[in-house]
Amino acid sequence: MTDLLSARGVSVYRDGKTILEDVSLSIGEKDFITIIGPNGAGKSMLLKCMMGFYAPSKGEVVRRAGLKIGYVPQRLVADHTVPIRVRRFLTLRKKASRDVLQKVAEETAIEEILEQPIHVLSGGELQRVLLARALLDEPDLLVLDEPAQNLDVTGQLAFYKLIEQIYAERDVSILMVSHDLHLVMSSTREVVCLYHHICCHGEPNMVTRDPEFISLFGNDMARLMAVYNHSHDHDHDHDEGSHPHDHGHSHTHEHLEKLDG
Repeated sequence: MTDLLSARGVSVYRDGKTILEDVSLSIGEKDFITIIGPNGAGKSMLLKCMMGFYAPSKGEVVRRAGLKIGYVPQRLVADHTVPIRVRRFLTLRKKASRDVLQKVAEETAIEEILEQPIHVLSGGELQRVLLARALLDEPDLLVLDEPAQNLDVTGQLAFYKLIEQIYAERDVSILMVSHDLHLVMSSTREVVCLYHHICCHGEPNMVTRDPEFISLFGNDMARLMAVYNHSHDHDHDHDEGSHPHDHGHSHTHEHLEKLDG
């Protein structure tokens, strides 16, 4: 199977500092990969290189011919002096038909705000609009750079649930950078732990037990992961036809809300 997008030995050096060192990462069809790491680890730089926004100092990025990428940034700063409605914003650079726009609006739960100005939207509404824009071209790969960073816990939970639904219902791969591993554990297939180089990678439960993961994130993240694993192990018998990651999901969120509160 041909990879959709690959970084091969990518290194980035800037102002005498090593941002990335010999990073190799491939995204295939129907992959869901989440990149985690401390602040300043090079996560966003890796995405920029893979998206073609920034040329690596060494190595290469290989993209499958005809690959369509939908990109969701951390946030969009709306200019209050240039009011633009959501519907117009979505069609500025996209040539989507009315039917496609309506379908995506329903999928991302923004149909009720299509006629509102962008600058009056809440953080959660704005991120759903950015997600809708990324989906208009029917992408093969959805790239998200800490998309829930500026949302409260409730907003984060809702946004990640939406991402999980899109992944389940669409023929799409997802590459995401997130600080919120405890909130995306149930949906991501693979975790890549980055600290200028790839420290460890694999299935979420394996990565969170890796000594390099523990040394980077310490006891707080280990505590959250223990809560997740405790709830996830409560029920391994789920109804046939249900999502394979659903069991223990809501129970996890109840524990997390207590921890965060």
